[in-house]
Amino acid sequence: MLIITGSMHVDPADLPQFLGDLQLLAVATRQRAGNISYDAAVDDTQAGRLIISERWSDEAALSAHLDAADTIAFVNRWQERMHGDIRKYDASNERGLREIKANRSSRAS
Repeated sequence: MLIITGSMHVDPADLPQFLGDLQLLAVATRQRAGNISYDAAVDDTQAGRLIISERWSDEAALSAHLDAADTIAFVNRWQERMHGDIRKYDASNERGLREIKANRSSRAS
């Protein structure tokens, strides 16, 4: 699984339009093969700061999303008016929040 997370900034005056456009993209994205979750939340309205969180089953699914016409159109529409730091992480040990990672050395004994 891939986890995409970070922050995005837009001019606070553009925030309502950005959120509307992002909502349209999110509806389509959540239907895509390999999408596990696709969310954004406003962290600071006055600063125009959002928190981005996505989960994808694999690199192929994420690449298909990034290459989709509606994703490209969204980026083209906003690329000059948004900036941020969004990172991609590989997740290989998914478990519930309260589950403790098994100690491999204790299992080997």
